[in-house]
Amino acid sequence: MQVQPGTARPGDAVLITVRGVDSAHEPQGRLGGFELDFHPFPGGWQALVGLPVETTDGSLELSVRAVAEAQELDLQGTLEVIPPGFRSSELKVSKKFTSPSKKQRDWSRRDQAAFDAAFGQERSARLFTANFGWPRNDDVTAPFGDLRMFNGKKKSQHFGVDLNGDTGDEAFASNDGKVVLQRECFGSGNTVVIFHGLGLYTAYFHLSRFDVKAGQKVKKGQRIGLIGKTGRVTGPHLHWGAKIGGRWVDALSVLGLDFQ
Repeated sequence: MQVQPGTARPGDAVLITVRGVDSAHEPQGRLGGFELDFHPFPGGWQALVGLPVETTDGSLELSVRAVAEAQELDLQGTLEVIPPGFRSSELKVSKKFTSPSKKQRDWSRRDQAAFDAAFGQERSARLFTANFGWPRNDDVTAPFGDLRMFNGKKKSQHFGVDLNGDTGDEAFASNDGKVVLQRECFGSGNTVVIFHGLGLYTAYFHLSRFDVKAGQKVKKGQRIGLIGKTGRVTGPHLHWGAKIGGRWVDALSVLGLDFQ
């Protein structure tokens, strides 16, 4: 059994890989208080877990029960969690985003329903073979987990990674998958969400143009749109997010996982 990363931070994606066990019997297990959802891949089984940003530092117990040669195996381990070191920042945004009108609130509710449907895909083994890659090669201007004040009043947390870019610069799929949302949203602007299987989604916000459609299969490195400043932004950039099991995680932690 292999656990990646060896040491994690709150908000990280964690990959548990089990090899050498019966392919006909799905392993069962838990990491701390989280039940593991294993999926088959060539050579074994894998489960992804997203650690909540509220996770406290310390050791999380890992236990997995699997079958090998008609015998049950109890596999044990631990995952060390260290403090996240999230930053704090203050942003100035248009008043319409901190005090939206009824029309804009209705728009946001429709957006949320669309997101809920997109993130409700049927359980699936992974739809990719390679490891994940950057959606564009540029500087990180705002990391995952930033604690934010909007106009000195409204506090939130940044559940994505902001990548620098100018309007019209290209954005690419970080891995193979299926487009499950292509929509103009009030807060996230022109938005694309890709389902990769294994309970994992990636999201691309604030685009100025779409180059893919909902239902379309995409390949790693395929252009999905152009960077813009649509939605709740202070300037053009790409907000890149990752979600596992209904929880936003640090997309950079997904880049660090070796799925092979």
